[in-house]
Amino acid sequence: MLDFKLDMDRMPLDDWGTPENIGAVTVEGAVKISGKLLFGTLETPVSGGIYAATQGKYRVTYPFHEHATLLDGELAITDETSGKTVVYGPGDSWIIAKGATVLWHIRSPHIRKTYLAAAVEQ
Repeated sequence: MLDFKLDMDRMPLDDWGTPENIGAVTVEGAVKISGKLLFGTLETPVSGGIYAATQGKYRVTYPFHEHATLLDGELAITDETSGKTVVYGPGDSWIIAKGATVLWHIRSPHIRKTYLAAAVEQ
């Protein structure tokens, strides 16, 4: 079992570079990303861990289904198909379907989330 709590110690994360390293496109700012894979691998159908990013905006088309919970910071996610924007804070969660194109707007100096990714068909 992996447990994630808002008041947990923040483990060091690995430098993942820029959003372009995960197939995204930076729209605004010098966004840097980091993370730690804690469950599965990049080759398994299901994986998860912790992800962090610095302030800015980037666009990404999801290559997997994702459930995530924000631990730190403030983030607005816009579904570019519907135009709907939702602002998230610590403790808030979302699900994004594989194939969805979204705009991430990291409003705080940084965000940190937990995530579970499923690269399987619906």
